[in-house]
Amino acid sequence: MSELTGSQIIAKALRAQGTEHMFYLMGGPMLQTENSCMREGIRAIDVRHEQAAAMAAMAYARLTQKPGVCMAASGPGAINLTTGLAHALIDCSPVVAIGGSSPSNLVGRQAFQEIDQVAIMKPVTKWAARAEHLDRIPELVNTAFQKAMSGKPGPVYLDFPADLLFETIEESKLDLGFARRPPLAARPQGDPARVAQLVDRLRSAKRPVVVSGSGVIWSRASAELQAFVERTGIPFFPTPQGRGCVPDDHELAFGTPRSLAFKEADLVLIVGTRMNYIIGHGVAPRFSKEATIARIDIDAEEIATAAREVEIGIVGDCREVLKQLLSSLDGKVDGKAYAEWRAHLKRHDDARKSEAAAEAYSSEPVHPIRLLREINAIAKRDAILCVDGQEILNYGRQVMPTFAPGHRINSGPFGTMGVGVPFGLGAKVAKPDKQVIVVTGDGAFGFNAMEIDTMVRHEVPVLLVISNNGGWSADWPKGKPGRDLGFTRYDVLAQSLGAYGEYVERVEDVGPALRRAQAQVDAGVTAVVNVKTDPAARCTTQQFTLSMT
Repeated sequence: MSELTGSQIIAKALRAQGTEHMFYLMGGPMLQTENSCMREGIRAIDVRHEQAAAMAAMAYARLTQKPGVCMAASGPGAINLTTGLAHALIDCSPVVAIGGSSPSNLVGRQAFQEIDQVAIMKPVTKWAARAEHLDRIPELVNTAFQKAMSGKPGPVYLDFPADLLFETIEESKLDLGFARRPPLAARPQGDPARVAQLVDRLRSAKRPVVVSGSGVIWSRASAELQAFVERTGIPFFPTPQGRGCVPDDHELAFGTPRSLAFKEADLVLIVGTRMNYIIGHGVAPRFSKEATIARIDIDAEEIATAAREVEIGIVGDCREVLKQLLSSLDGKVDGKAYAEWRAHLKRHDDARKSEAAAEAYSSEPVHPIRLLREINAIAKRDAILCVDGQEILNYGRQVMPTFAPGHRINSGPFGTMGVGVPFGLGAKVAKPDKQVIVVTGDGAFGFNAMEIDTMVRHEVPVLLVISNNGGWSADWPKGKPGRDLGFTRYDVLAQSLGAYGEYVERVEDVGPALRRAQAQVDAGVTAVVNVKTDPAARCTTQQFTLSMT
């Protein structure tokens, strides 16, 4: 019977877990591990910065509905994963991160890149552990996948000391069956009494709304959510990360009077999303003090520790609880009762949309809204949109629709800038047959711009559109320290890396440039369209935090 190294065991365990792709940056002591993964048939995408590996793995996870895998070398390499892992933690996205570390037999002797990586990773992950025994590696890898997907999804970290990676063990002493255990994927139903309580409250409500988030995506409850809002006739409002579960052009989607609806609602049903700053913590003045708050969430702690009392808290899987609600509605909830409420919101929605449509934005410099409209014109209905930045992100929330579950990925509740390019990479690897469009500000683009090189080398064709307003955020009010970046020719950078690049200044040239660039992407070439946009254009939107850039 042959012997296996720790590196080979890791690779076999990852493959047994169903890993098909991983994102990494090479370096000791992980070189043998990375080679072993490739020999096991795992497609390994090597990036230019470890944070991009973690971010790409997160986008991959959101679109495949299984953990994304990233890998880094010891010390600074592993630590560079933390920004992406922290983003995944706040976004509740499952990522399995693997890092090499200094030899365990040299701990305390100031070995090369010696630092307590597990302690560093614990605050930015659901779970972090260090491997100590070769024969338990398959079990440890499976535990990581189980924890990443169980309950509220999130990132995990496995630390592998260099000596363990090179140590060997007879294959007969290993039980790789541990690594083949499928994720538990528990789908608990809600308390029937609380479900009945919610149905009763729906009967008495006059102005209900549904606020939904990523939990609907992870529980694969899009069909059930759409069936619920259609059966009840309740207006729905997704969080930015939850868009597409019900198409944005659905007749019960009232995007523009969001703040009005929240303030006037007498029943707020929150499905699969946190009561965080994105929805004003569910408290006044964003919501009425008199409104009843109902909530469906897989995590009891989320409900119990909300900033506002949740009168009807239902702990359970979104899909299962929505099924319970659907089976309880007959003869009890009539959507006609909310007709006046829907008409009220529709009047405001139509007025705002008519007002917006009347503005052509034909002046120069190009307005971000005009740029986004041109992108909408070339985007397929099931396009995956990765949006990143400040002004362009906020305008995108207002102007760019999403029609498919999970096909909208952005800076998320953690507000991480620089995610757009690696998100595009991970999304295209996950869904190579889908159109992937990255829309990013110029400041945000700079964080991970070199991942264009990764896309070119690995033949992962993505369309990247840069809203280049010459700096961080709008140049208003004047005097922001460190705001100005200049109108850099990022298209020339893209060309130097082997991608297609165009620079656009005139409004009439935006659409043709986008079409040419998409044609290049369709031919297998990554393309960058660098559009000079109005520095003074500042998006006026709901202020979520005490300070804004």
